[in-house]
Amino acid sequence: MRLLIRARNRTVAVEAGRMVEPEGRFDLELTFADAEVRPGLINAHDHLHRNHYGRLGGRRYANAYEWAGDIQARFADHIAQRRGDRRRALLTGAWKNLFCGVTTVVHHDRWEADFDDGFPLTVARIPSADSLGMTPSLDGLGDDQPYCLHLAEGVDETAAGEVRKLAERGLLTDALIAVHGVGIDADGAERFSRSGAALAWCPTSNEFLFGRTARGDLLDEVDVLLGSDSRLTGAGDLLDEVRRARELRLVDDARLEDAVAATAARRLGLAEPSLEPGARADLIVLATPLLEARADDVLLVIAGGELRVAHPELADALNRMAPHGEQMTVGGVTRWISNTGRSLQ
Repeated sequence: MRLLIRARNRTVAVEAGRMVEPEGRFDLELTFADAEVRPGLINAHDHLHRNHYGRLGGRRYANAYEWAGDIQARFADHIAQRRGDRRRALLTGAWKNLFCGVTTVVHHDRWEADFDDGFPLTVARIPSADSLGMTPSLDGLGDDQPYCLHLAEGVDETAAGEVRKLAERGLLTDALIAVHGVGIDADGAERFSRSGAALAWCPTSNEFLFGRTARGDLLDEVDVLLGSDSRLTGAGDLLDEVRRARELRLVDDARLEDAVAATAARRLGLAEPSLEPGARADLIVLATPLLEARADDVLLVIAGGELRVAHPELADALNRMAPHGEQMTVGGVTRWISNTGRSLQ
């Protein structure tokens, strides 16, 4: 199958899971005269299996360890009732991401066999550990390969001290992608910046738990990636984080766009997102500019060359290429989806 997409900014084509030259005959041609096509987004931080519980907490915490203890005590029955089927939980997280245009996500937990078994988007294979307080050994991390770690997730001295503890162990290096960094103090910010480490920023999750987010002077000095976190604490999806990050005016627009694209790819060791021929076919079509977009503005998502999400008005045309299409509603947005997917080949 060969697909041609005409958008306001450019015309692109997909065949056999790759971008190809937009020339010759095509099995299907889609035109989006008032929309923009761009590479799929990269979400640098999520817990895919935790997106179906709803936000849990309800007060300000000193650190993430206090939050974890609180919800495990107060919401134990709710958590137990919703634990359910693991694959279904992981897929809930996957579709949350796909509906907002994410085609690659970092799952900050153990690798799941489901990710290698028809999973609908790419899960970046990045080593990770929970945090210094939950995973004190950190065995096998930091050997010149990018790795993720919750760091300074809080506002007290316990959180701030984690930067110094990590430095003492020789693990505060340019291989680190620290998640959150809310409690990094002035001394920690200087150490962190000097190390070359990057920060995966999740502003709405930080504000929900702690009433604040990472320091502006830190965000100024380091590579910033953007993550949604799970819906246990985050406001919704990656586009919600993009808009909130822009409202905070701590990172300029160009760096924000790169935080879900080129910077994220470079720090995670992924191929740079591209619509050029030969690139992996991960693309989205947006009805509004990225920094203003919501999930309802996502008109089309192709992940790994597979049709995944589309506006319902495209259903009749797309069902010829992906006959297992159906409708799904996520976060109040209804879209045609292809659950099994069919590569354009």
